[in-house]
Amino acid sequence: MRDGLGSVQTVALFGGTSEIGLAIVHRLVAAGRVRRLILLGRDAEALGVERDRFTAAGVASVDVVPFDAADPSGHRASVAAAFAGGDVDVAVLAWGVLGDQATAESDVDHALEIAEVNYVGVVSIGLLVAERVRAQGHGSIVVLSSVAGERARRSNFVYGSTKAGADAFAQGLGDALRPAGGHVLVVRPGFVHTRMTRGLRPAPFATTADTVAAETERALRRGAEVVWAPGLLRYVMAVLRHLPRAVFRRLPG
Repeated sequence: MRDGLGSVQTVALFGGTSEIGLAIVHRLVAAGRVRRLILLGRDAEALGVERDRFTAAGVASVDVVPFDAADPSGHRASVAAAFAGGDVDVAVLAWGVLGDQATAESDVDHALEIAEVNYVGVVSIGLLVAERVRAQGHGSIVVLSSVAGERARRSNFVYGSTKAGADAFAQGLGDALRPAGGHVLVVRPGFVHTRMTRGLRPAPFATTADTVAAETERALRRGAEVVWAPGLLRYVMAVLRHLPRAVFRRLPG
């Protein structure tokens, strides 16, 4: 539960090795009084390394919990473990796969894998965490979306469509949780320099995980429902969203 000054005390990171997710948590640790952290993910060794880093940074309790976004059958157990120690102030949903567009168009299994991880996983964990938020009467859920979901392009429409679905779901979830004291923040980064984008040509307004984290932490403080990273993308996408389709499809991918 948040302390008397409103500072975050407990954080759960679903996607515990995500560079953006970890950057957000480090920001919360540096800015507040985080006393308990739950890191959920598949790679136990990598999660252990991160646990040691947060412990060295002064977080009193850091737990590691198995979690696989692509396996909804285990999601209820992962969420139960995350909340087993008490209330969670902020749950960060920070996983995803970019996939390969060309492969997805010829291999339906690959396309479905992208959809299951990026969209179905968010729906599953989002609803399960929302149950807990309603029960405790407070809490924020941070959902990592993408500008790719604002208007899917020919070059990445499978990935973009999954982010569009997750974004719409998160917005609706936020509306549903408000009466119960819950809050959802949708984070829409542009191209972020991470392991997932290594080797790709950076898009305009490319940014870093630390910049996304800083924008997210500030948005949480002011209770925002949507944040763009960098903020300029809000205006860029407002234009692109309304371009005639014939013009939009001629833009470089």
